[in-house]
Amino acid sequence: MNDKGRATTVKLIDQLPEIPEGRPILLAGPTASGKSALAMEIAERFGGVIVNADASQVYDCWRVISARPSDEDERRVPHRLYGYISCQTSYSTGHWLRDARATLAGAERPIIVGGTGLYFSALTEGMADIPETPPEIRAEADTLSMETLLAGIDPVTATGLDLMNRARVQRAWEVQRATGRTLHAWQAETPPPTLELRDCVPLVLGVDKLWLWDRIARRFNQMLNEGALDEVTAIMDHYTPALPAFKAIGVPELVAHLRGELSLDAAREKATIATRRYAKRQRTWFRARMRAWNHLTVPV
Repeated sequence: MNDKGRATTVKLIDQLPEIPEGRPILLAGPTASGKSALAMEIAERFGGVIVNADASQVYDCWRVISARPSDEDERRVPHRLYGYISCQTSYSTGHWLRDARATLAGAERPIIVGGTGLYFSALTEGMADIPETPPEIRAEADTLSMETLLAGIDPVTATGLDLMNRARVQRAWEVQRATGRTLHAWQAETPPPTLELRDCVPLVLGVDKLWLWDRIARRFNQMLNEGALDEVTAIMDHYTPALPAFKAIGVPELVAHLRGELSLDAAREKATIATRRYAKRQRTWFRARMRAWNHLTVPV
């Protein structure tokens, strides 16, 4: 971390609420906002184990392209649920929640950090125990238009979905097709959460949009310099666009470059734009779903 990054982290530390001994800490923030550095500082000052809540950082193939903590970081502070899943594995929020429960059961104070809003909501609000979707049904869903998927979802479930988000719509369609029950019916049987928000110190980072956009662009350039293209080259023989690991931002764009479909500059631009769009969705989620959290403002 450079001097400016350290100064930013120290200013964020100054904004922290009281942190009682042993209480779990939740730290959410958009991509490239500096949450991993803040988690490291919190762990070293207050004690604890850093637990990943970022969907791309679970995969063993993406240290650089997912901005996973470095080997040095992992030596300084214990880290859990990072880089332990094969990229050829279909991994979901439900899988993460089961793994997180097992990790929390044996850990000292957890500092759960990431940008995947669904992971935090599953952890603190509970998640329905829905059976896995059979591969043949997922394959069928992949071929359907959004119009067809929407037509196959019941109205009650549809009112609770972001109808512009294909992944969410397709998931609802798959559940109804595979189980014969609506997603809403499954969600009505949601068990109690693993962690109650009132028993945690919930923190969410707020950032200036233009500051974040600039940081995203600079970080992707840094990833390229540190070997992101080599990481993507290494998976080309088993690249499967439908698997979650290969949907990580930057991967489809660099695959297109390696196939001769995009120049490196064009791939960089597309990946940067995709990251900004993702960050916008994250910030919208955090504002809507994390109003009761402690909001820290990243200084610019």
